[in-house]
Amino acid sequence: MALRVALLGCGHFGRFHALKAAKAPRVEFIGLHDADPARAAAIAAECGVPALAAEEAIARADAVIVAAPTRFHGSLGRQVLAAGRHLFLEKPIAGTLAEAEHLAALALAASKVLQVGHIERFSAAFRAVRQAPAGGTALHWEAVRAAPFRPRSLDVSVVLDLMIHDIDLVLALAGEAPTTVEATGARVMSDHADFAVARLGFSGGRSATITASRISLAMERRLRVLGTEGEMSVDFLGRSLAVLRRGGAEAVATMPGFGIDRGGWTDHDSLEAEQAGFVAACLDGVSPEVGAAEGIAALKVALAVEAAIG
Repeated sequence: MALRVALLGCGHFGRFHALKAAKAPRVEFIGLHDADPARAAAIAAECGVPALAAEEAIARADAVIVAAPTRFHGSLGRQVLAAGRHLFLEKPIAGTLAEAEHLAALALAASKVLQVGHIERFSAAFRAVRQAPAGGTALHWEAVRAAPFRPRSLDVSVVLDLMIHDIDLVLALAGEAPTTVEATGARVMSDHADFAVARLGFSGGRSATITASRISLAMERRLRVLGTEGEMSVDFLGRSLAVLRRGGAEAVATMPGFGIDRGGWTDHDSLEAEQAGFVAACLDGVSPEVGAAEGIAALKVALAVEAAIG
């Protein structure tokens, strides 16, 4: 059985969704829609599917991927769920908490899947972090995500654009919501904060520092986990993972069963894995890796960070 999938939104990342969906197993990619007809036509031709009106795309599909800008997530999500279709929403789940909670309620009432596109959960790197035997109890997390300025996703701050990825990862590692949120940031190149530093406090004295910038001179993606037995350090771009224990530092070499090899990890396509998880949730009844509850949890913290910045 194939899941009939449509796409709404063919921007930078929407195009990648289209290309993956067109080749995905157990998927019949039935068409796509974009507010820009020329862009929709070009990507539809690239994928061998028709460009459709949004209403027709939803009507033909069993499930719909929404990769439109954040400000449209609420309205498009409601339209998809009202039609009785499964829904994949790119991150963040919505621009406001009220919209997010309304979408979650609609999906629950309709017994439909609502998966949120926190793609880093599906990365080989993060799976390596979760499975690496660091030992002890994690007490502090440090995450850095920086990128040069690009004129896209400027309708939201760097918090909802980039930082929310690492907020979601830290929440997954901490296993709970923070008790305190402090932050600093500033507008530099857009009408919203372009860099931000958030400090999160958790129960038991645990903490996290998350830095995000979209005005950096270079790409940077790092994560450190500090705990009672030492430190785990990951360079996502340099593709390395190392652990410092009481006996000394060591690069993580071959660890059978953990998908980690030669100090890095066995790679896979994160977007393919994410879409496959959505298909499994729709066809097999598997719980989505990142459902409405996880999407709302990350959004709550992101909005608290924005409020702290002021």
